[in-house]
Amino acid sequence: MAEMNVTYDTTRLDEIRDIVAEVLELEPGELTETSRFKEDHGADSLRAIEILARLEKLYKVEIPQEELARMTHLLAVYDVIRSIAGWDQ
Repeated sequence: MAEMNVTYDTTRLDEIRDIVAEVLELEPGELTETSRFKEDHGADSLRAIEILARLEKLYKVEIPQEELARMTHLLAVYDVIRSIAGWDQ
């Protein structure tokens, strides 16, 4: 099976990091690409909804609430938005 080589737009990833850090009251540097919002940073469901709302506003997309379960760290959030916004198309 071939490995998928996924590249991330660092500008968009930094935008997502800034939003998540602000909502979780962290410094952006405290968030790694794979640190988990709930387990590593104490995020609750209200903060998850706030992150979702801010990302929808910034990227002008509608993210189904069912996607929240997948949005556990920065790269997962990026992947959800990329899929919905069609960034690779």
